[in-house]
Amino acid sequence: MTRSAALNDLEQFVLLALVRLGEDAYGVTIRAEIEDRARRPVSMAAVYAALDRMKRAGLVTAEKSEPLPERGGRARKYFRLTPAGSSSLEEAREAMARMWDGVELTTDPRTS
Repeated sequence: MTRSAALNDLEQFVLLALVRLGEDAYGVTIRAEIEDRARRPVSMAAVYAALDRMKRAGLVTAEKSEPLPERGGRARKYFRLTPAGSSSLEEAREAMARMWDGVELTTDPRTS
């Protein structure tokens, strides 16, 4: 993503989940974190599509683990935020704060 490309809501949620989860950030935990905190359902396909876009843009990195030590155990792909991802997330937060600055919601939007 270039400097001019803004993060969409899901991408912001995914990056925030990576920050919160730290070393335990893989597909299933990322999805659970988003659904728990944002109270919004999200498909695994959507999570992985966002991660793939952000990986290509250099906002996240991915590393496969060793297979889990159980019968049929599979490797997990763990994701980490890069410095560019951190900067993009901070820019998104600052842009949203500027948009909200001075806004007071009323019960009737026609009165504002």
